[in-house]
Amino acid sequence: MTKSNYKLTKKDFNQINRRSLFGFQLGWNYERMQGSGYLYTILPQLRKLYGDGTPELKAMMKTHSQFFNTSNFLNTIVTGIDMAIEEEEGIDARETVAGIKVGLMGPFAAIGDSIFGALLPTIFGALAANMAVSGNPIGAFLWMLVNFGVMFFRWKQLEIAHKEGVSLVTTMQSRLTAITDAATLLGVFMVGALVATMINVHLSWTPAIGDLVIDVQNNVDMIMPRLLPAAIVGAVYWLLGKKNITSTKAIFIVLVVSVALSALGVIAK
Repeated sequence: MTKSNYKLTKKDFNQINRRSLFGFQLGWNYERMQGSGYLYTILPQLRKLYGDGTPELKAMMKTHSQFFNTSNFLNTIVTGIDMAIEEEEGIDARETVAGIKVGLMGPFAAIGDSIFGALLPTIFGALAANMAVSGNPIGAFLWMLVNFGVMFFRWKQLEIAHKEGVSLVTTMQSRLTAITDAATLLGVFMVGALVATMINVHLSWTPAIGDLVIDVQNNVDMIMPRLLPAAIVGAVYWLLGKKNITSTKAIFIVLVVSVALSALGVIAK
């Protein structure tokens, strides 16, 4: 058997999408990352393509359980291309689909994590949080709407990728770097904006020299507004680069230092 006569249906696409949304990460491990999850999402379709208990099925199961790791938001694009090729070439596509998975998982990881893992949560999460803090319930609905939109995008991309096949890769190839760079730049810009708007800390220390009271915060603002929040972010970034410092340890360090400086009257909200 070199070529399958089975063609994926709408029911197959829905099944793959359900498994991808709710089970893709359940088999995650340090040896093969998402390999077992990838196999789980397409196993019913592999059985239809190659038959139960056949040598071809066993060979493709072994291929698809190998190391794989990409963005959860774009993984079904790889799946759609894979399924399109296997429909046409069957077991003869074994090396082809393995090479495509290896070649695409890196670029799609960078794009998916930049846009859906960092950019969208940063922008719309900040907007929703600000609305919620001010008592506006629209913030909660905005956040839900964005997430439903992302899930809808994840649901539709599988069928599109399957329809376009390998041509989708060649079409997108020249745009991958530009999209990644643009998303990264916008993400950094938004993080900088959040530093200035969300970290509400100022210097409350006002030393007195005789009758003269020095407003330290006002003097710092004359140098650069929001300098203290930027310095705090820079200190945490530097701290995370140190050996044996995890994000959890950094959080506790920030809490202890903040409480101590607040008690001494050095900083305030």
